[in-house]
Amino acid sequence: MAKFERKGKKGMPAISTASLPDIVFMLLFFFMVSTTMRDTELLVRNRIPSATEIVKIEKKSLVSYIFIGTPTSKYQKLYGTEPRIQLNDSFKSLDAIRDFISSERDAMNEYDRAFLTVSLKIDEDTRMGVVTDVKQELRKASALKISYAAKRVEKIE
Repeated sequence: MAKFERKGKKGMPAISTASLPDIVFMLLFFFMVSTTMRDTELLVRNRIPSATEIVKIEKKSLVSYIFIGTPTSKYQKLYGTEPRIQLNDSFKSLDAIRDFISSERDAMNEYDRAFLTVSLKIDEDTRMGVVTDVKQELRKASALKISYAAKRVEKIE
């Protein structure tokens, strides 16, 4: 009987990498579309109080945020433990609120300036005196549309 032999001893076939760039670009596009950029870094502790009657803000581009609370542990050595006001990415005094509101209005188009809403994100342990001072400064800056941030809890009946 004749002996059968394979003529060529071939190893594993090579893996085609022709579609690899397509896969990489699809993943890149997916993450670019689904990722949101954070606007500001929180420098204050911000445990938002609970509420039952909450209305969602429709146009977030018309909202400017003011954070009030005690500095995070990272900044407590520098700024202490008293409640501070955060505008954008830095601590500011009450006097800076008018400049902040005017710069926020200048960044908007002329039609939307009348619809500027200031959202106060206040830590639940913050005393009302600081909040009242901020509201007085907002009144002086003619920013009369104010909303308070809160997290939703179910109504107990």
